[in-house]
Amino acid sequence: MNIEKENIIPIPKLYCIRYIEGGCAKNKCTAVKLKNLNLLKIVNKIYGSLKKSIILNPLAKKEISSRDREIILKNGLIVIDCSWKHFFTIKNFDEDVSRKLPPLIAANPVNYGKWEKLSSAEALSAALYIAGFRDHAILILSKFSWGREFFRINNFKNNSIC
Repeated sequence: MNIEKENIIPIPKLYCIRYIEGGCAKNKCTAVKLKNLNLLKIVNKIYGSLKKSIILNPLAKKEISSRDREIILKNGLIVIDCSWKHFFTIKNFDEDVSRKLPPLIAANPVNYGKWEKLSSAEALSAALYIAGFRDHAILILSKFSWGREFFRINNFKNNSIC
């Protein structure tokens, strides 16, 4: 029997490194919701093969792009979930795999309309969209009532959710 692998969409591995101190409340945490939906894995530290994953880091020198697609597909994508106060105490991010997002407006209810105050779900979705995983980006934000709004206010084009 010859089964062709047509139309199989590769699914990137998504991770969240969650720093509990000063982080969001569990009931409002988009990363926890995505974990409960089996869309990402929460880890306590970056180790082993995760060191080769793309890390969303707002202080990175490089911006995420479609050139990161293969790295994300092979090694995964990591979002950092913590408060901004705590973020600046975190050290040892490898600049080679750190990427920042372009300036985007939050649509989540806590920070609606604020520049660069994205939830973990918004950050992951934006990175996936930019890297060429549009279907998966849309899936991530489809789990939130405000997901469509994120795409709309940031002028994301050509997606079925808008």
